[in-house]
Amino acid sequence: MFFYLAFIASGGLGGLIATTRLIAALTNPARAPEVPEMLQGLGIDIGAVSLFAFLYYRENTAKNAQIARLSREETLANLKLRVNDTRTIPVNSLRGIARLVICAGPESYILESFRLSEPFTESLLDRGVLVVPFATDGNLPSFDFDESEEMKDLTTKKKRLWQLNPSIISDWSKWIDEQKKLAGVSPESPVYLSLRLDGRVRGSGVGYPPWNALVAQLPPVKGMWSGLFDGFDGRV
Repeated sequence: MFFYLAFIASGGLGGLIATTRLIAALTNPARAPEVPEMLQGLGIDIGAVSLFAFLYYRENTAKNAQIARLSREETLANLKLRVNDTRTIPVNSLRGIARLVICAGPESYILESFRLSEPFTESLLDRGVLVVPFATDGNLPSFDFDESEEMKDLTTKKKRLWQLNPSIISDWSKWIDEQKKLAGVSPESPVYLSLRLDGRVRGSGVGYPPWNALVAQLPPVKGMWSGLFDGFDGRV
């Protein structure tokens, strides 16, 4: 960006000099043959200034967008979560440990998201996925867990997958509403966001989380694959 500004200044100075010489030539008939060459030089200077001004604008816009995105993600990192209703932690404490999937919508949406996730419970846990259900209508969902002895192991895994809950609801609501506004999504629309292991947003959308796609795209976080594919969470 520094060099873009330098080139803009250089082209602007060259254009100023060329304009001065052109005016002098136009007022002196003896220098009329020099006018085409001066016009050509002035055109080159104007073209150079326009090109580097465009490149600077594009670079500056991208930089501002990146800063804004990082700022939003840092705000997300500082939001609070309740773990099994026993302790409170910030989202950033799970960096490198879990891939969060945030489900934001009314109680009915949360319950349906829970139902759709059930066939993928073990696979999601193997990939470090933990779900954060945020009920936008204020109705806390009550999940139906099968407490029978034969389903005890699977029920324990389901509870682990859905063990997180937002704390300080007003902060979560403000953050979710800002993301919807930036994305041009209706405030009433249920949405999901999936985070990478580094805490950055890897995907989002309107509707239910694509549990099957998450299982297919994300590498396991245990065993021989642990650490090897940590950077393959998907692009930001």
